Amino acid sequence: MAIRKVVLCDDDPDIRAIGEISLRDVGGWDVVCVNDGFAAVDAARAEMPDLILLDIMMPRLDGPGTFAKLQEDPQCSSIPVVFMTAKAQSHELRGYTDLGAAGVIAKPFDPLTLPEQIRALVEGG
Repeated sequence: MAIRKVVLCDDDPDIRAIGEISLRDVGGWDVVCVNDGFAAVDAARAEMPDLILLDIMMPRLDGPGTFAKLQEDPQCSSIPVVFMTAKAQSHELRGYTDLGAAGVIAKPFDPLTLPEQIRALVEGG
C-alpha cells in the first residue's frame, strides 16, 4: 500500500507543525492536520487518507475513542491508524495494537525518520 495522504491528529500545535513538515517534506505526502478526535473523524470521511496518525491523549475525544469511532464507520474502518504517544510502556503499546492499530510511534519522534517509521509499520518496510 502506497501512502499519499495522511491525516495527522494531535492537540499540541508544535507536534502538528513538526509532524506536518516531516510528513510533507521528508515523506513526500499530502498532510491534513487536525487538533482533536472529532475533527480527525470528519477529516477521515472528507479526505479518505491512506493513513491516520493519531495522538493518544487529547481532550474531548482521546485517541482510542477516535479509533473506535473510525472503526464504526464503514467508510473509514479500513484506513490504517498509527498511534503516537509519550507513554511508551510495552504493555500499553500492546494494548493499542490489540485494538487493531497498525502500530505505535513514541513521542518525541525524530522528524527525519518519522515517515520511514510509518512506512515500516504500514507498508512492511
